[in-house]
Amino acid sequence: MTGEGTVQVKVGIVRGGTVGLTAGSALLAAVLSGCTESSTAQDGGEPSRPAKSAASAATAAGGGTVGAAGSACELPVSFDVAEHWKAKGVDAGAELSKASKGADGSLTGDLADALLRQGPVTAACEIDAKPAGNIGFLRVWTGKPGDTDARTVLREFVAAEDNAGEAEYHSFRTASGVPGVEVEYLYTSKLLDETKKETALAVSTPDGPVVLHLGGMDTEEHEQMRPAWELAKRTLRVR
Repeated sequence: MTGEGTVQVKVGIVRGGTVGLTAGSALLAAVLSGCTESSTAQDGGEPSRPAKSAASAATAAGGGTVGAAGSACELPVSFDVAEHWKAKGVDAGAELSKASKGADGSLTGDLADALLRQGPVTAACEIDAKPAGNIGFLRVWTGKPGDTDARTVLREFVAAEDNAGEAEYHSFRTASGVPGVEVEYLYTSKLLDETKKETALAVSTPDGPVVLHLGGMDTEEHEQMRPAWELAKRTLRVR
């Protein structure tokens, strides 16, 4: 994971660090103990919230679309990317294969698995905010087809991130009518003794669940990137 400032790690996985998902040779690993996870949301029954209007994302001018065939990341969904943000596909299968064979410069097997998988989903795309002047990523994770609903997938995603807590879930619907579930939560780095806000959402598709996650170096950086997040959420479509 590249470009998110100071290195924050959990069980060998960089959280908001300076190492890209596929840049295994430069990865710093550390083991953090303890996990706090709580949720203030109620299961089921929440009224759906409409996606925010175009005006709320006005500061995030569109810079293209990812997800479609031929784009930087081919995904089960497509959405608009903020201007100057740079998308790059993540071939998790290839990275895991290299790691299992101990290829030079690759991650170790356990570390690669921790870095490229989170709960029921696998890394598929990272969209770097650095060219737009921010330190952070919008990352996309995909899962296998099945009967698991988006809320469950999102809960499992958050639960797999050590030291995540105060999670608040709500339903939403994109401008094109795609239903999804969004969560805002706090991630605490035991190494740096810092807490920051993170946001994620999940939608179901015929090809499996898709999770979008927005991190950032700290909460201030996260909030500065929120217009780009709202743009992606509002324009998200199932392909």
